[in-house]
This record gives sequence, structure tokens and C-alpha cells, in this order.
Amino acid sequence: MTRPQLTVHLPSLRALAWQSGRHLLEAVLVPAGLFYLLFALTGVSGAMVAALSWSVAAVGWRLVRRTPVPAVLVITTAVLVGRTIAGLLTGSTLLYFLQPTLQNFLLAAALLASAPLRRPFLARLASDFCAFPDTLSGHPRVRRFFQQVSLLWALVFAVNGAGTLIVLIEATLGDFLVVSTAGSYTFVTLAALASLLWFRHCLRREGIVLRLGARPAGTS
Repeated sequence: MTRPQLTVHLPSLRALAWQSGRHLLEAVLVPAGLFYLLFALTGVSGAMVAALSWSVAAVGWRLVRRTPVPAVLVITTAVLVGRTIAGLLTGSTLLYFLQPTLQNFLLAAALLASAPLRRPFLARLASDFCAFPDTLSGHPRVRRFFQQVSLLWALVFAVNGAGTLIVLIEATLGDFLVVSTAGSYTFVTLAALASLLWFRHCLRREGIVLRLGARPAGTS
């Protein structure tokens, strides 16, 4: 018996790319860019303050406007607060970069702990980049997918943390900034692509078809 198809309409690829890019730019790329720039111009302390100032201002701006604060921005800002305080108080660059490295292991543990839940932490994080309609997010197979893919991302963060820790111990600060950033983003990007292919495969098995772009006129 052929499984009936369910067609789910999502925003256009351009809209999804814009939403994802805006969140990543705001929460990750701009603070990192400010750190690298101020590190070259003023030193480590100025770089720490600049990165934190941007993230706190981004959260504050959303709160003032009473708009939702993305989970990724909350996480990165909370991490920056802790590592900046520790870095400035101790004057230790190693401690400043050690905290986000260890954060990988904490995220891995959080993903493992939330995997059995009805809505795992990874599903909440994914909604920042693409808000799924209820017909999709509430589907039993989609819920199972996020429970299963949480295990993959727990492994990703654990491996990423271990690799970054080794580079932090062995390399100079300048080499660490380049190698850890390029390596982490490459690894995470590959994992994201694998997750998307897995997600697409799961939907196909359930007879769910995704359509990107506006819903055609006259359809329900």
C-alpha cells in the first residue's frame, strides 16, 4: 500500500539562508571578527571586551524591542560573559580560550541528556534557523529524528572539543585562532550537511514532501 504524501511548505531557500546567516552573523561571526580585529590593534583585553560588548548589546537591543532572543545568541552571550570575566580577572589567555573549548563537552552532555525528551534541545536550537510548521514539528518521525540526530551532534561537539583542546595546548595563540576557527567551522558544516541529508531521507520514507517558497495560490 502506498503511503499518502504530506506536502509541507517552508520559506524560500533565500529566506532560510537569510535567517540562518543573520543569526550566525549576530551570534558568532561578528564577535569573532571583533575579537580578531581588536586583538591585532589593542591586545587580548580589548578584544575580550569588544566581543562581549557586541553580544550584550545584541541581546539588550532585542529585549528593548521586545522581540524573541534566539537560543544561539543566548548561549554564545552566556559563554562570553563567563570567559571574559575569568580572562580579565586572571589575565590568562589560556583560561579565556579553555572555557569555550570545555563548553563543547557541556553541549555534548546536554544533547545526550535531552535526546530522550519529546522536544530535545537540538530541536529548539534548530527552530532559530527554520521555524517548522506544526504539521511537521509535531510529526512522530520528525520528533524521533531530532532525538536520534542529537546523538550525532553530541559526538560532533565531543570530538570538536577534544581537537580544539589539543590545538590550544600545542599551538601558539595566533595559530590556535586560525586552526581552531577553520577546523571547527568545517567540521560543523560537514555535520550540518549530513544532518540535512539524513532529515531529507527520513521525510521521504514517511511520504513527506518539502516545498520551498510561497504556497501556491488556491492551495490549503
